[in-house]
Amino acid sequence: MSNESTDDEPHHDDPDADAPEEGEESAPEPAEPLDELDDLGSEVGVEGDVSINEDDAEDDLLGGLEIPDTSAIEVPDRLVDQVIGQSEARDIIMRAAKQHRHVMMIGSPGTGKSMLAKAMSHLLPKENLQDVLVYNNPDDSNEPKVRTVPAGKGEQIVEAHQEEARKRNQMRSFLMWIIILLVVGYALFMAHNVLLGVLAAGVIYLAFRYTDRGGDAMVPKLLINNADSQTAPFEDATGAHAGALLGDVRHDPFQSGGMGTPSHERVEAGAIQKSHKGVLFVDEINTLDVRSQQKLMTAIQEGEFSITGQSERSSGAMVQTEPVPCDFIMVAAGNMDAMENMHPALRSRIRGYGYEVYMDDTIEDTPEMRRKYARFVAQEVEKDGQLPHFDDDAVRELILEAKRRAGRKDHLTLELRDLGGLVRVAGDIARSKGNELTTRDDVLQAKKRSRSIEQQFVDNYIERRKDYELGTSEQEAVGRVNGLAVMGGDSGIMLPVMAEITPAQSQEEGRIYATGQLKEMAEEAVENVSAIIKKFSDENMSEKDVHIQFVQTGEGGVDGDSASITVATAVISALEDIPVAQDLAMTGSLSVRGDVLPVGGVTHKIEAAAKAGCKRVIIPKANEQDVMIEDEYREQIEIIPVSHISEVLDVALVGEPEKDSLVARLKSITGKALEGQTESGTTGGSPSPQ
Repeated sequence: MSNESTDDEPHHDDPDADAPEEGEESAPEPAEPLDELDDLGSEVGVEGDVSINEDDAEDDLLGGLEIPDTSAIEVPDRLVDQVIGQSEARDIIMRAAKQHRHVMMIGSPGTGKSMLAKAMSHLLPKENLQDVLVYNNPDDSNEPKVRTVPAGKGEQIVEAHQEEARKRNQMRSFLMWIIILLVVGYALFMAHNVLLGVLAAGVIYLAFRYTDRGGDAMVPKLLINNADSQTAPFEDATGAHAGALLGDVRHDPFQSGGMGTPSHERVEAGAIQKSHKGVLFVDEINTLDVRSQQKLMTAIQEGEFSITGQSERSSGAMVQTEPVPCDFIMVAAGNMDAMENMHPALRSRIRGYGYEVYMDDTIEDTPEMRRKYARFVAQEVEKDGQLPHFDDDAVRELILEAKRRAGRKDHLTLELRDLGGLVRVAGDIARSKGNELTTRDDVLQAKKRSRSIEQQFVDNYIERRKDYELGTSEQEAVGRVNGLAVMGGDSGIMLPVMAEITPAQSQEEGRIYATGQLKEMAEEAVENVSAIIKKFSDENMSEKDVHIQFVQTGEGGVDGDSASITVATAVISALEDIPVAQDLAMTGSLSVRGDVLPVGGVTHKIEAAAKAGCKRVIIPKANEQDVMIEDEYREQIEIIPVSHISEVLDVALVGEPEKDSLVARLKSITGKALEGQTESGTTGGSPSPQ
């Protein structure tokens, strides 16, 4: 493949005449290094008479930012500086842009994969961009020639060819009308036959038009035009079919008889050609079919790829261009399951010539990160262009929501697409009211209105369930405990658990029966509870059956082990005939030794308990710092963190001296190990739930 000359004069008789001398480069080498990028994710700046109070930064949700609203926050010009968190991914993007390496980013949706890929295109030098021209091949029209020229020269060359073709057509038209006039004049004045003159004029007209079509084929097609590009190309080929990804040749129904469109005019560039000297981004890489992945791998390896028709029955399948340059940086992305259906050779190609990075779901909660989240709100307002800015309390509520959505203590969520959606909904609410600024009340309304369809369905189910809820007016009950669960990800619900002890019905050892559509993990949790009961109970369990019922679980059943302490408390209450307080709800997992382990969704579970009228709630000690309930619930409910089953029973069971005797017995069995855990306030290094 030769390169097109920068000469503006067309040479329509020989396309190769536009090519440079042998050894001449098609574009300048990237001699200039990229700009200094060590300040990726720059510090948050402010405008006007506002400042950052470092003394209050640790306790302030704004990280010490003293601003009236987000209009005072400076938004960075560079896209890469607008990325929040993902320090490792940003560092890899920087290095990959400098060294021209491919990248695969795997992580949850909305964590910034596409934004980082687009930021990479802004880091590449636009001086290396090229235009691509496709010429007719006089030797074989089904193999168009391809030429590359520096960006901006392609338009000049095409315009020069078009100008010469226009002049040539004018001369031909002038000559045609002269001949027609002569023939018509001869037929009228010499032969005295009008019909003969008309027929002769028509034949001459068609002959000129028919033979003139070959001249149009000498005008090249500008396949890739980077004349007005301010940055390197960025092509999002997510879900693209083969033609859109690899290029295609349009079908021509008039291909025969010389009436068809020239082959080079029917060539269409694909994403791999358009991203030449730039970035090709493919999200959900596993959705590409195997053949497309194989061809994509070839394009990555060769740096060029011929365009041909993708439909075997199309006339375009007869056409195949010379190799078209496609020297792009590949950025593949997806969730964890994206790697399952990804072609192994394509993944190997990316790993061998690039990087793999897992995107963070959360980031450590620091004053600097809180300030960046405030800047994120300002960025979203500026990008939208129609939203009122957010006042300081509204930004604080959004940062608090980022903490809640992290589901991890001392962290902020990095699933910023959903958080950005909340910003836009809140801004729309404020705008509909005619407010100059978006307030905290607007954000609180937006949190209710921006729920997903699944969440709305779950909330509707919970609301209808209240009409038939199995409540109790008693202050205490034997074998009945208020458990807590999460449905739909963000909605808490209270689920009673009941237990009953009966004589064994079989000749063999007594059994445990659990109902309520328990799934695998929940069944394992019940088995763990049975081990604790056998260890701590004085009763002969071989002669008893234990019946456990998860009440009103619905079609979804019960999944997870967060009801372990609920089950254990209900069974021990029924076994020992000691009542349980009914103004209390609880959640927590259990080890076989009786340690209370952390669970997920404690914030939503606590709020559900408060809505149900409970006065107290038991949670694992390890989850204590995960609690970020709304202010309206703080005065309604007391939160009791525990680290061992004996502490749960001490709070939940009612009655003296039976309760004291049971708790004392449990403590005597656990001994000093329990005392050490209680003093440290942890469960011995239990993992935090994700």
